[in-house]
Amino acid sequence: MARVTPYGAFNFQVSLGEGSRDAAQIIGGFSDVSGLGTEITVAEYRNGNEKENHVRKVPGVYKVSDVTLKRGIVNSEDLWAWITAVQQTGYKGQRTVHIKLMDETGDTEVQGWTLNNAVPTKYTGPTLAAKGGGDVAMEELVLASESIQFEQLSRD
Repeated sequence: MARVTPYGAFNFQVSLGEGSRDAAQIIGGFSDVSGLGTEITVAEYRNGNEKENHVRKVPGVYKVSDVTLKRGIVNSEDLWAWITAVQQTGYKGQRTVHIKLMDETGDTEVQGWTLNNAVPTKYTGPTLAAKGGGDVAMEELVLASESIQFEQLSRD
């Protein structure tokens, strides 16, 4: 029987996979993932001798939305190493990124998204303020990819 209760959006894993230059895999403890999506452009076309007075909608190319990852700053240089690799080598710094939604227990992968040939396009460091308050220093990474794949991992 199909599941009727939606999964929570709070259990997920992000793996910034190995790149084409044998770069180490980054498995991030990210707190937010947003922007998973794709859009298909549509061209409007009408024959001059068409009897019906409407245009046809012809699917065209598709594009993938940029994905934003956020995490608390930890003592790690992994994201900077990837950004530097892309700055120095361009497309050779591309990676395959896997994002997996987990069930409530965190043990079972239920859905996944794969970003192919992803590169970082923007890094934003933390906002630092001496006012106190105990806010966590956060960093943000925006990724652009050439394609996205969806995978149903569990039929729960």
